[in-house]
Amino acid sequence: MASKKVDSEEAIIGAYFAPLAAGFPGAFALEDDCAAIAPAPGHDLVVTTDAVIEGVHFFAGEAPDAIAWKALAVNISDLVAKGATPLAYLMALALPEAPEHAWLAAFAQGLGAAQTAFGCHLAGGDTDRTPGPLSVSITAFGTVPAGGMVRRGTARPGDAVYVSGTIGDALLGLALRREPALAAKWGLEDRARLVLDTAYCRPQPPVAIAPALRASASAAMDISDGLVKDFDRMCRASQCGGRIEAARVPLSEPARAIVESGGRQLADLLTGGEDYQVLAAIAPERAADFERMAAASGNCVMRIGQIAEVAAGVEVVDGSGRAMSLARTGWDHFRNTARDKRG
Repeated sequence: MASKKVDSEEAIIGAYFAPLAAGFPGAFALEDDCAAIAPAPGHDLVVTTDAVIEGVHFFAGEAPDAIAWKALAVNISDLVAKGATPLAYLMALALPEAPEHAWLAAFAQGLGAAQTAFGCHLAGGDTDRTPGPLSVSITAFGTVPAGGMVRRGTARPGDAVYVSGTIGDALLGLALRREPALAAKWGLEDRARLVLDTAYCRPQPPVAIAPALRASASAAMDISDGLVKDFDRMCRASQCGGRIEAARVPLSEPARAIVESGGRQLADLLTGGEDYQVLAAIAPERAADFERMAAASGNCVMRIGQIAEVAAGVEVVDGSGRAMSLARTGWDHFRNTARDKRG
C-alpha cells in the first residue's frame, strides 16, 4: 500500500507549493535557489516577516488550511497598515515529522485561498524537519509608490485616531477554543460563535483600505498585540501622547453582547490582541476623505480618540471620561506565562 506520508522535500515543493507560485514569473516555478522580485517603476518594496508556531499562535491539531491562512494573514496585516499592496511572499515551513499527503493538500489549499484573497503569490522558501513544534515563517513583500510607506512614528498632536473593523473578536474566539462551554454560558448561537472563532483562526486584514491610508494617514500600524499596547507604541514612536475613548471602540454584535452580559470586561477586549486590523492617525482636515475612501473600499472605520502632546501621556478613558486602570496593555511573548499563550 502506498505511503500516506510525503517522504522528500522535492515532492513537497513540486506537488503542493510550486502550483502556488504560478502567475509570479520571478518565482521560476520554485525551481531555482532564489526569486527575483521587482517592483513596478516608481514604487518601493515594503517587507515584513512573522511566524506562527504550534502551541503559541495556534492549537496542536489545528486544521492545516487554517494554519496556512493565519500564517499569511498576519504578515499581510503588516503590509496593509503601511499602505502597501501585497505582491509576493517567501515561506519557511518547519515540520516535526514527514507530513501526510492529506495534511499538505489541505495546507496548500489554505495558502491558495489566502493568497487569492490577499492578492499575492508564493515566490520561494524552505522546508525543514524540526525537533520542535510545527512552525510557519513568512516574509511578505508589498509595494507602495516611491516614498509612500505609512510609518508608525509620524503621528502628530491633534490627529484623530481611527481603527478599522472590530476589536476583541479574536480574544473571544480563543476563549471559546479553550473552553467550548462558554458558548452556552454566553448564550451564543452558532452564527455568533462562528464569527468569533473565524476571527481567531482566519483573520481578515483589510487589504482594500491601503489606498485610503496612503492618501490620508499621518501614521498607521496593524493591531496585533492589543489595541492599547499598539496605540502606546505608536504614541511613543511619534513622541506624542494620546487618548482612546473606550466607549467608541467598535465591537461586533457577539462581542458587545458578551461584554454587556458581564461575560468579559471591555478592558479584556482592548488588550487581547490578534485583531489584525489597522490603527491610524489622521489629520483632522483629512478625516472626512479617509472615512469616505475607507467606506468605498468596503471597510468600516471608527474614530476612537486623539493624538496629544507628549506631556499629556497615553490613557484610555471610559464613557464618563475617567482614566481606566488596566491590569495589562497587551500581549508580550516574553512576559506572558504559558497559561496565557494564544494556542
